[in-house]
Amino acid sequence: MKPFFYYVENMNWKYKGKEIKGKEDLKDDVVGFVYLIVNKITGERYVGKKILLNKRTKPPLKGYKRRRITYVESNWKTYTGSNSVTKTWGFKDCDRQILHQCINKTMMSYYEVKEQFERGVLESNKYLNDNIQGKWYNDKIQKWL
Repeated sequence: MKPFFYYVENMNWKYKGKEIKGKEDLKDDVVGFVYLIVNKITGERYVGKKILLNKRTKPPLKGYKRRRITYVESNWKTYTGSNSVTKTWGFKDCDRQILHQCINKTMMSYYEVKEQFERGVLESNKYLNDNIQGKWYNDKIQKWL
């Protein structure tokens, strides 16, 4: 039996107008990406970043001291954001766009913060972002606006 999201249309990410169905559609050296999710019904938006591979640490083999490290593909294909509101959106309700493909985590963090400040996610009510990197918070910024 296939999972529920297999049958849903338009659940793929889009990058520069092209549909991304799998990792092979991305650049070879991509570690993660910065994304924008837009709810088609309400117009709400969310800017974030997602890594493609998660690091798993296993215990060492018998007689060895070094732990084994393996990489497992993350849930990026079915991901709808880390915000509690975006997690409730269905695939039909939202448009998922990749803004930047990144070759390392530093580049991901840089482009995420850059997009969030350029779009004014803390000043605007149409964005669901509560904070930027845990340093700048929406509720504290809104007091001064």
